[in-house]
Amino acid sequence: MRHPLAVLEDSQLITRETDPFRKGRSLYRITEPLIIFYEAIMRREWTRLERGDTAGAWHNSQATFLSQVVGPHFEAVCRDWALSSGARVFGPPGEVAAGVVADPLRRGQIQVDVAVFAPDEPGRPRRVLSLGEAKWDKIMNPGHLERLRRARDLLAVKGYDTEQTRLTCYSGARFDPELADRAAGDPLVRLVGVEDLYA
Repeated sequence: MRHPLAVLEDSQLITRETDPFRKGRSLYRITEPLIIFYEAIMRREWTRLERGDTAGAWHNSQATFLSQVVGPHFEAVCRDWALSSGARVFGPPGEVAAGVVADPLRRGQIQVDVAVFAPDEPGRPRRVLSLGEAKWDKIMNPGHLERLRRARDLLAVKGYDTEQTRLTCYSGARFDPELADRAAGDPLVRLVGVEDLYA
């Protein structure tokens, strides 16, 4: 598999992303939008499309389109923003990635869509500048913030420097008023909307 994967990577059809929280774990993602759309939508609805039922195919595929096409793309846009513009907010990043934080007590995992790390400093714990969750089509609420807090606490136990970690909610929809109030009263909580991403 190594050679075919290398060819696909060199052709920029896929990308290999390492998980910053789990050593040796990586994930391959399809980067070509046409292939993503074909796999997520067209392939599953081929019979309807062949019969000319495009409205039915789209009706069946809207949730899949949001979760498997738009959602991952929005997460990538948020990571790009954190890498290029986030320096003003978080400090100069050394790495921006997505990853999974294990939660052994609750026997689960917490997906972190945008993890921003400071540049490595030899002899010091790895400093986490920000942990973020990105939702394109959902109103973000305090529950999203609590998941990020839990991830930050778990990383602190594992030896990461999380003392000044900003918890960042990225939304393509909007923010619940309670979440907005919490963010206004806490300098380590940041809300990033579409207007911020494209400013």
